[in-house]
This record gives sequence, structure tokens and C-alpha cells, in this order.
Amino acid sequence: MKIGVFDSGVGGLTVLKELLKYKNEYYYFGDNINIPYGTKTKYELQILASKIVEFLISKDVDMIIIACGTVSSNVYEYLKNKYDIPIYDIIGPTLNYLKDKTYYTFATPMTCKSKIFNNAIECSLLVPSIENSEDVIPALKEYLDKIPLNSNLVLGCTHYPILTNEILTLRPDLNLINMGKVLFDSLDLESNKLKVRLYFSKVDHNLINNIEKIIDVDYQLEELCLNYQK
Repeated sequence: MKIGVFDSGVGGLTVLKELLKYKNEYYYFGDNINIPYGTKTKYELQILASKIVEFLISKDVDMIIIACGTVSSNVYEYLKNKYDIPIYDIIGPTLNYLKDKTYYTFATPMTCKSKIFNNAIECSLLVPSIENSEDVIPALKEYLDKIPLNSNLVLGCTHYPILTNEILTLRPDLNLINMGKVLFDSLDLESNKLKVRLYFSKVDHNLINNIEKIIDVDYQLEELCLNYQK
């Protein structure tokens, strides 16, 4: 099976990491030249996501997974209705898992605006800092101070699981909910032969270091900047 996965950058690799437990052929696109998606308008997200979906379709994938909380919360229905290929979002399975649970959510500005999650806290500084390997601790402390003790905390952007160790070091009382793991548990895919192709709109040493921190498999990496037309 060929599976397409996409995100605004390296965050979606935390979802791919879970999916790799199913040995399939994966095509991943990270649009890191246009990051962050969390501050884009819905119209901009429609344009960016549509171009990526069309690229993945050109690779003859059998299904597409939106490994981006912002795209999932704002334009999933738009994409699902626009294309015939099966498209899965990252948030739906998490919402099903959260039924009857009290929780807080770290999310991007646009995901907060969508009101898809309860008790959403806007964490606008985290994604750019993660992508650029900058110090996130001061901002992270500020966001974590807003979460009560012993809470369920949804990592509502797929970049945030990269900070799991940092979060639990600062707040070991929290129960972290990783949307990629919830998605994996909701799927029932066959396994065949593992092959991973990664496409990013900008490739540099910082990106490669981030990739190596998240996934530990052989992969092919290519720089591919898609032509977005408004």
C-alpha cells in the first residue's frame, strides 16, 4: 500500500513514526518553506493543502493522512469533498478517544480559532522554535503554567510530541495525548515492505538533524518546492 502523509514541516514525522509500525510505502511532504501554518488564513490553508494533496496523488498513493492539526481542524472537510481519494485527518480519532474525558489542549492559533478542541491554549511560539532548533523552554513554561495539576494534555499540533521529554521534565504530573499514537490505534492497515520517501520544500542541515531525531529508518530525501498559485 502507498500512503501519503503531509504537514507544514517536521511535526508530521511524529505521526509517520507511529505509522511506520505498518510496513508500507510512505510518501511524506513537509512544507517547511511556508511554516508556520498555524497563522495562515483558511483560504491560504486550502491553497497550500490542495497543492500538496495533488502532489501526493501524482505519486499514486492509495490514501492520504493529514498529519497537521491546523489543516485537519480547518480544511479537512474541504479536502475530503474536493478529492476522490480517501483522506484521513489527525484530529477525528483523538476527539473520539477524548469522549467523556476532561482535557486541555496545546494548539496553534488557527486550531484554537476553529474551536474543535476544549480548553485550547494558543502556543504560537513553539512551532517556529522547533523547526529552527531554538530554545523553547521559556515559552513552554509559560504555556504549562496554564494547565492544572494532573490534567490530560492533548498535543494538538503534531510538532509538539517532539517536546515530550521537555514537557514531562517540567510537568511530570501531566498525561500527554499524542494524536499520532491515537491515529495509529484507530487504523487497521496491512503491512508489506517498508519504503520511506521524504519531500520537503526546503532542505538544510537543521532539517536533516530534526529528521534524524524523530525517525530511525532508511529514507530517501528530496527538496521539492511546489508552485502555489492563488
